[in-house]
Amino acid sequence: MNLKNMLHDPRYQAFVLLGPALIIYAVFAIYPMIDVIILSFQRWNGLDPNREWVGLANYQHIFTRDPVFWVAFRNTVIWTVLSVIFPPMIGLLLALGLNQKIFARGSLRALYYLPVIIAPIAVATMWRWMYDPFFGLFNQLLTAWGMRGLIQDWLGDRDIALYSVFVAYVWQSVGFSMVLFLAGLQGVSKSLVEAALIDGASRWQVFRFVTLPALQATMTIVLVLSLINSLKAFDIIYGMTGGGPAQSTQMLALWAFTQAMQIFDFGRGGAISVVLLVITMVIVVPYMNWSRKREEAAQ
Repeated sequence: MNLKNMLHDPRYQAFVLLGPALIIYAVFAIYPMIDVIILSFQRWNGLDPNREWVGLANYQHIFTRDPVFWVAFRNTVIWTVLSVIFPPMIGLLLALGLNQKIFARGSLRALYYLPVIIAPIAVATMWRWMYDPFFGLFNQLLTAWGMRGLIQDWLGDRDIALYSVFVAYVWQSVGFSMVLFLAGLQGVSKSLVEAALIDGASRWQVFRFVTLPALQATMTIVLVLSLINSLKAFDIIYGMTGGGPAQSTQMLALWAFTQAMQIFDFGRGGAISVVLLVITMVIVVPYMNWSRKREEAAQ
């Protein structure tokens, strides 16, 4: 094949267009992932020039002799379950409301999306101040309203600290789900909605039988992204509690960071990261396949 034919070959054009992006992705995503997997079978403190091969010793340690790992695992499960329920649900409700013709709709959309673009560490600092047991906004409001019995040490009580941090996470992340659902709502056929209303369908019936089926693809995207973001939750927890009190807000991503960057055991930190990767793949891949088959069956 001569050069002229190659230039007109769709496969060659695709390679030229995608090649740079694939190279960047391989260097900055695939290679680090493979390196972490290899590192999980080694012992390395981050400073020695050589790494010692230890096989499955790192995995054996985190599964059998690391009590914090299972606490972090339980917290990650709780956080993930809450994350695939509340932010998407609230985001959908906001999207349905802001999809209507209301006053200052564009400004309200921007206002609800604003927390998404704020740095997580800034969100953590702001909410940590609001949760302050002595001078924080929430306890001050409870005092002003005569509800002193409800005053809490929001981040110092191990029974509620995880859920207190999660509220801040919802505040920051719900706008992302809202924007995706707003985009999906633009694809809902207005003629079908109008026909259903003319036939006497209620608003709930229109939502259930017309709007919701049209949002299936968007729902899949939102749930998958919410799941992935919840499993790698780090910044806001690190900024608000650092995993405390008494490891009650410890997460797998944060514990992997602690093992590697603070305890200087990169092998065990890599092993925890690989476990987190496996959990993500085990959940996301079957769900994506199930969603794809459901969409194909619907068509």
